[in-house]
Amino acid sequence: MPLLALLFDLLLGDPPNRFHPTAWMGNLIAFLFKFRPHGNRLAELAYGVFILLIGVTLSVLAGIAITQLINLLIPNHQSPITYLLIALFLKLTLSLRGLDRAARDVQFALQAGNLPEARRLLSWHLVSRDTSQLDESKVSAAAIESVAENSSDGIIAPLFFFALGGLPAAFAYRFINTADSMLGYHDEEREWLGKVPARLDDLLNFIPARLAGLFIVLSAPFCGASLTQAWKIMWRDSNQTASPNAGIPMSAMAGALGVELEKIDHYALGKGLQLPSAKDISRARRLLYFSVTFAALSFFILPHSSLILSP
Repeated sequence: MPLLALLFDLLLGDPPNRFHPTAWMGNLIAFLFKFRPHGNRLAELAYGVFILLIGVTLSVLAGIAITQLINLLIPNHQSPITYLLIALFLKLTLSLRGLDRAARDVQFALQAGNLPEARRLLSWHLVSRDTSQLDESKVSAAAIESVAENSSDGIIAPLFFFALGGLPAAFAYRFINTADSMLGYHDEEREWLGKVPARLDDLLNFIPARLAGLFIVLSAPFCGASLTQAWKIMWRDSNQTASPNAGIPMSAMAGALGVELEKIDHYALGKGLQLPSAKDISRARRLLYFSVTFAALSFFILPHSSLILSP
């Protein structure tokens, strides 16, 4: 089913927001955000927990309802139709096609010599930082970092939690990750509101991020990259980032590609290696496909009883 879900994602892409569960999750978070308390850190912290409880409960219930409905309609749990339907819903938690296309668009803009457009596309689709002053190597580095980091929380983590607990677990993870992406900022409005979502997201991504780094390392030989260097740089530089997880797939990617990924005043992964360019974004995209395929194959061997909830 993980491989089928990836295939569906590549073939179908994302549905319109009005039909996309992640968009619904974002809308729910935005709605609840309107009623947040102000001026009381403890109340803001508690309200962040309340948002999580509401969203995770609804996500789990949706996952259970979908799985049970499929089981009721198709009593034979080993039917190919059952696997196809479950894979189709799992696909809604993944972002392989979207991530690859976003990175590809930045790559093509750079290859066309259109640095302003590459900066715009980078900030629109991949990063939240200011990109207006980035040169070609910094734009390339940021795109590669995003590919590496999102291979974990956008693809491998949902597959991992699906393997552990089916659609309910995958949907719950996706809500927590969405809450972190919307609330986990150090600004006045969200500093305390987003603390619990951010810490919970860090906890849930602890294993998937390390698996993502490992899968990138293992993919390196299939992409003309260096397995030993990927492992060396991941081991050496993965603790440089503020996030306890993001630095692992990012540093593995830096080592595999033999490039330095620098975010000024924050980190320099693979320091001393060559500066990246548009062609390295292409290589990162290739590593992305191999690493998530390794992940899907690995999770496929887990017991199928973890994937289907019997009525």
